Amino acid sequence: MTKPLAVLHVIPSISLAHGGPSRAIRLMEDVQRKLGMTVFTLTTDDNGPGNRLSDSEKLDPNRHYVRKWFDFYKVAPSLVPWLIRRVRNYDVVHIHALFSFSSAAAAWAARRAGVPYIIRPLGTLTHYGRTQRRPLLKRLSLKWIEGPLLRDAAAVHFTSLDEQREAEESGVPMRGVVIPLGIEVSEVIDDSIVRSRYAALGRAPYLLFLSRLDPKKNIEGLLRGFALCRAQWPQHKLLIAGTGDTNYVATLVLLVNELGLKDCVIWTNHIDGALKKSAFAGATLFVLPSFSENFGIAAAEALMAGLPCVLGQGVAIANDVVAAGAGLAVATDPDSIAAGLLKLLTDEPELRRMAFNGAALARGKFSVEAMGKNLVSLYEFVLSLQKK
Repeated sequence: MTKPLAVLHVIPSISLAHGGPSRAIRLMEDVQRKLGMTVFTLTTDDNGPGNRLSDSEKLDPNRHYVRKWFDFYKVAPSLVPWLIRRVRNYDVVHIHALFSFSSAAAAWAARRAGVPYIIRPLGTLTHYGRTQRRPLLKRLSLKWIEGPLLRDAAAVHFTSLDEQREAEESGVPMRGVVIPLGIEVSEVIDDSIVRSRYAALGRAPYLLFLSRLDPKKNIEGLLRGFALCRAQWPQHKLLIAGTGDTNYVATLVLLVNELGLKDCVIWTNHIDGALKKSAFAGATLFVLPSFSENFGIAAAEALMAGLPCVLGQGVAIANDVVAAGAGLAVATDPDSIAAGLLKLLTDEPELRRMAFNGAALARGKFSVEAMGKNLVSLYEFVLSLQKK
């Protein structure tokens, strides 16, 4: 009987405060177990800046949480002895993120034990990722820490061709492979739950933004673009679903008030489960005008739900969406965002066509099953190289 493939995932945080990466790791764990693998995840107790997961949030026996000492690089020294003692129990180590203590520790321990490791950079190697938030420190770290880790990795897992192309511009040699993230197919649900939860929606049509509230997401551009549409489409509302830094969110609320949008922008904080499905079901279209996204898991979920998308050109799957006739890719300035929104809002037949095309794209390219099978193939290929 063949021994099940044993995979260790290492990620600095699985807190839903970090959005897509935390949702993606859960989907990977689930699909890999369904495919017969032995899967374990090593992470920290991080729950966003200054916060920790509660004991009730750390009950999964297939995960181990160590204490985060600092928010900076999510330093957690207890990862090291755990890895030294146990990393040899696994066939492959799949590391998620760069510029993080956990990534460096896992790569070092795997290399020391002779276990092949794969790195998923989570967009940190894109131009935006390299040049925003402490760019000088990142350049130095890329040269002396991340660069050697990437060169020695058995593979570097990108989730889109755009992410891979931008990463290669860093000049660091690496063995890149593209495997898109997977999205679960949800049961059909109507919009009654979201409309009953947020009475301010009433029966008005609405646009949906669902993601972390972070400067990278270009929410300011979205709000200003939405304001430009109001004269032509005054009945539409904007549902903003997500959480973020308190101070940053406060600046967004001030901007909403300055633009005269207080009565038509609805804030929901983080939503999930049936409420999120209901929000997708009731929306006219989905909008994510980010400056940069290495994948765009919320956009893929919207496609799976049959929602046409207006995406920033920096969203990695935007080219796939445009090629499939499932949405538009727009520049990140307010005028371009407004033009994209108005183009779709004024063409109902096109919206219906894009809804159909988007669901077909998501089921064919972004399914959980496809991701699982492709990861198995990657792990087996990496192990075959090690045996040679």
